[in-house]
Amino acid sequence: MALIPVVFLIGMLFLNVLAFGDDTLSFSNQLVLLAAAGVAGIIGLTHGHDFKALMDGSIDNIKQAVPALIILLLIGCLAGSWMVSGIVPAMIYYGMKVLHPDFFLVSACVICAVVSIATGSSWGTIATIGIALLGIGNALGFHEGLVAGAIISGAYFGDKMSPLSDTTNLAPAVAGTDIFTHIRYMALTTIPSIVITLIIFTVIGLTITPESTQVSASDVEASIASVFNLSPLLFIVPAVVIFLITRRIPAAPALAIGSILGIVFALIFQSDLLNSLNATNDFVGYYSTLMQALGTDFSLSIDNEMMQDLLSTGGMAGMLNTIWLIVCAMIFGGVMERSQCLEVITQSLLGLAKGRTSLTATTGVSALFMNATASDQYLAIVVPGKMYSQAYKDQDLAPENLSRTLEDCGTVTSVLVPWNTCGATQAGVLGVATVVYWPFCFFCLISPFMNILVSAVNFRIQKAKKD
Repeated sequence: MALIPVVFLIGMLFLNVLAFGDDTLSFSNQLVLLAAAGVAGIIGLTHGHDFKALMDGSIDNIKQAVPALIILLLIGCLAGSWMVSGIVPAMIYYGMKVLHPDFFLVSACVICAVVSIATGSSWGTIATIGIALLGIGNALGFHEGLVAGAIISGAYFGDKMSPLSDTTNLAPAVAGTDIFTHIRYMALTTIPSIVITLIIFTVIGLTITPESTQVSASDVEASIASVFNLSPLLFIVPAVVIFLITRRIPAAPALAIGSILGIVFALIFQSDLLNSLNATNDFVGYYSTLMQALGTDFSLSIDNEMMQDLLSTGGMAGMLNTIWLIVCAMIFGGVMERSQCLEVITQSLLGLAKGRTSLTATTGVSALFMNATASDQYLAIVVPGKMYSQAYKDQDLAPENLSRTLEDCGTVTSVLVPWNTCGATQAGVLGVATVVYWPFCFFCLISPFMNILVSAVNFRIQKAKKD
């Protein structure tokens, strides 16, 4: 009975993909999640749970997602601010001069990994550097899913290995070990996974021929230079944002500061562009133009369609579909939790954990299951962490075995689920549907299998220390 809502959800999502392709984020997935929540609610009501308790579960779950929703709105503002100020166009312009097409994919992965390690934030990395790299990749003719996969792979590697990351701190705290022991032990699976990923992207970059585009790289550079006043000084703004995040400033104020600085730099560097967009040529006109860039669709009148798409952004309004999806996913997760469907399923999974390898695999499957049902990567770490902690002790396994599995299977797979907060966010930020990019997120796909393989061959499996 507890599996009925999950089976219903999977079946309806599959039907959505057949009907709408990569446009499922627009509305259909949201409706299916609400319908699945209704199915879970009916099961809960027939098993003695009252309607108010089920509603309270949804409300509590939505409350947990509010910080992520605020960050999403600020990311929309940041994207618009950095477009009208010329920051993102400058990244694309100078990036195309530096990055060779043969090594673009591997370079994008490495750049995002370095920035994510420094900031501890995969979301911040993808929302800033990632957007620019996606623009460069599109201009070079690479498939958008392939570019997004390289960006996400690098960003989530850095997120996992950074002591500044919230998940990297959460996993050892739940498992009962310290963060640096956790990072050192996690390197045994994470380093091989990223090495394999970089090899794959290198081979792809050297062997495939990017799709022909309507304009050449030189045409893209010329178009950007003709619209924007480009200067290396524009990179001061992203440097400030990265510095703030490395100083443990929360993401929301850091992104807000980045948005404000973007507007200031637009007034300083893009006066000609603002004049051309300003219908009334007065303060009210400037205010209207800048507010539109922050809040809603912003695009420039360019004859070429590809360049039009490259130099446009949806602003805060562009994040609303993603926010709608996350709210619906939180409703589904809350009803599943309060109806005790999640508890029944996870307890059944616990019964499968007999030996070391099966315990590792079951923990990983549970983390993935929580990503798909509770729709939140933090719950994918906390719930299995609490549930399997005693089982690892019973098998004399050190807690870092559990914390590593939670990261290898919980943190990185969250971005592969379209209705998870991470999957929905990255699809919304990059403008690439989850079903389009997930086959190319090689690091996220390899990590769970690497974790199970290391456990199966008993490679440096740490035993619990005896008192």
